[in-house]
Amino acid sequence: MTAVHKTRPPSVQAGTWLHNAVARIEADYQRSADTHLIPLRLPSYAAHGIDLYLKDESTHPTGSLKHRLARSLFLYALCNGWISEGSTVVESSSGSTAVSEAYFARLLGLPFVAVMPRSTSPEKIAQIEFHGGRCHLVESAGHVYAEARAIAEQTGGHYMDQFTYAERATDWRGNNNIAESMFTQMAREPHPVPRWIVVGAGTGGTSATIGRYLRYMQHTTEVCVADPAGSVFSAYHRTGDATLTAPGSRIEGIGRPRVEPSFIRTLVERMEEVADVESVAAMQALSQLLGRRVGPSTGTNFVAMLRLASEMRARGEQGSILSLLCDAGERYLPTYFNAEWVATNFGDCTEAQRKVRTLMD
Repeated sequence: MTAVHKTRPPSVQAGTWLHNAVARIEADYQRSADTHLIPLRLPSYAAHGIDLYLKDESTHPTGSLKHRLARSLFLYALCNGWISEGSTVVESSSGSTAVSEAYFARLLGLPFVAVMPRSTSPEKIAQIEFHGGRCHLVESAGHVYAEARAIAEQTGGHYMDQFTYAERATDWRGNNNIAESMFTQMAREPHPVPRWIVVGAGTGGTSATIGRYLRYMQHTTEVCVADPAGSVFSAYHRTGDATLTAPGSRIEGIGRPRVEPSFIRTLVERMEEVADVESVAAMQALSQLLGRRVGPSTGTNFVAMLRLASEMRARGEQGSILSLLCDAGERYLPTYFNAEWVATNFGDCTEAQRKVRTLMD
């Protein structure tokens, strides 16, 4: 189904508002520096000529990778005439996209409603409300789509629909997308063209942007998607069956219960399925390595990075592996960083911690 768009005939006044809206978003972008590229200190891999890096997307104004997506989605909707002065903007989200969209909605003076699973962390809900958004909670991730569409229809507003438009809202050929930024920052590293780029998939927009950019720039880098337990993407990648469903992921921000239109399987060379306990164990280990907390989806990415690096070392290959630090761990202090909560929701992580440490050594 297509997203809900409220359209109206153009006018001089509407054009003025649109021009001002785009100018505000571009001015906001000019005030922001690029995110850092962090080399990981893993001597056992460095000794074999294998370097691992994380691009730190937690330093955006709204604290996550989704800041880039939200900016692109707003510009896409504005330039398509889907958002106008006074429009209510509605989004279905597991949290981080909604935080970023609430930021841009407030920048433009627009009402914003986030439709999210009730399990979304209180910290993300508080951040959405801080930016002036309203949170509408539903029982499960599978219910967010219909509810968001209904609210957009009731308010006469616009359903942003990140899961459909994420892969097309970003200019994958360049224009400072995340892929272009990665390669610019890698230019002076020992292996400037990575062997692998590892990302998680929520919408699929990031893997699509990177995959297209790699082909356009004729790089040999391959894309690996780290997929958490309960997500449908791995099964879809294997079979090509877009009707498949799954229970949904318990790692916030990545994995989906249904195949999303923005996930383009032909742009992904490899899927790595990651158990929840491994994601949590890797999140903890990486937080210790960096001296700062990272979120659970970054832990999922780290597991896939270590598996790929271990394989390269076993084959005697040299090169670099690049992934994303998606968001900071402070958003998850009462949950993924709470030992009692982890034990209740995921069980004993001791064996997973041992496996992660083995991969790091």
